[in-house]
Amino acid sequence: MNNNALATKPHYPILDGLRGVAAIIVVTFHLAEPFSTSNLDKMVNHGYLAVDFFFLLSGFVIGYAYDDRWPRMSLGSFFKRRIERLQPLVILGMSLGAIGFYFTDSTLWPLIHNVPFWRMLLVLLIGYTILPVPLSLDIRGWQEMHPLNSVGWSLFFEYLANILYAVWIRKFSKTALSIFVGLAAIALTHLAITNGDVSGGWTLNVEQVRIGLTRTMYPFFAGLLLSRVAKPTRIINAFFWCSLLVAIVLYMPRIGGAEQVWLNGIYDAVCIIIVFPLIVYLGASGVTSTPRENRICQFLGGISYPLYMVHYPLVYFYVAWISNHKGVTLGQVWPYALLILTSSIILAYAARKWYDEPVRQWLRKKLA
Repeated sequence: MNNNALATKPHYPILDGLRGVAAIIVVTFHLAEPFSTSNLDKMVNHGYLAVDFFFLLSGFVIGYAYDDRWPRMSLGSFFKRRIERLQPLVILGMSLGAIGFYFTDSTLWPLIHNVPFWRMLLVLLIGYTILPVPLSLDIRGWQEMHPLNSVGWSLFFEYLANILYAVWIRKFSKTALSIFVGLAAIALTHLAITNGDVSGGWTLNVEQVRIGLTRTMYPFFAGLLLSRVAKPTRIINAFFWCSLLVAIVLYMPRIGGAEQVWLNGIYDAVCIIIVFPLIVYLGASGVTSTPRENRICQFLGGISYPLYMVHYPLVYFYVAWISNHKGVTLGQVWPYALLILTSSIILAYAARKWYDEPVRQWLRKKLA
């Protein structure tokens, strides 16, 4: 196969930038989370919706990048390219979690020092594959399918969506895809309204896997549909307005409270089903107006996936410190939170430049 035939298409710079904006908000969500008692009182209350935004962006980009390549691309070539793109940072993120695991002992995880090294190593090796860890190997005690790096759960569902796309759904006509997306929207709305939100998906049990699949199916394949039907125009200042919209959606306080959880569910459903596709359409239509704005979008896009994959091993230390200092307030902790945020961004940039890009280049040659 001619390698030039599968050369990378130009990126949408504003969509890259928006992915970075959402990734930074995810870090602030996790930094504020230890001060909440439930989903009802989180300070960055809808930060979990960033994952659904990522799924929609991924579906849009996959459709844009690959839909017209299948006549000259095999399933094997597609999966090689996705592994090359996703897997190096999965391995780094899991490795960082393993390195820090025994140093995050706290009142939250009192049994960490009793975990045999071989058991932690087994969890690490499974984590490298992004396959979920069974509850029998829950070495941290949070019932996560990836105890060494919590965010791995969304990569598991991202892979599932990629497999479904390549093997089956890419062949759908626009009509068939529209029907599929419509049914997925109904399932998502039911989940959001009955649960009060769409938060969940990180535990390997029937209920949580159902939540993860429901959260993935609509946004990913709605993004795919959007890439097929949207005809982007030319919008000035789209990066600013789209970034503002993303921030408003994710920082919005909880709606309805404990008495009317369905109101917040409606909010989640409307954001995922309507607002996020609108933001992606506006971002795809936008043009960067200055070289500086273009550089900002490139920087944010470049660190977005590394930031998502490397920040949580640092957050474990932060959460452990808070747990070991009962009664501390956000006013007292904010310098540490800012340090974690800044360190995560620096680590993400370093991981991109000195690990991810060289490894992906090496893999590209090996897998060609």
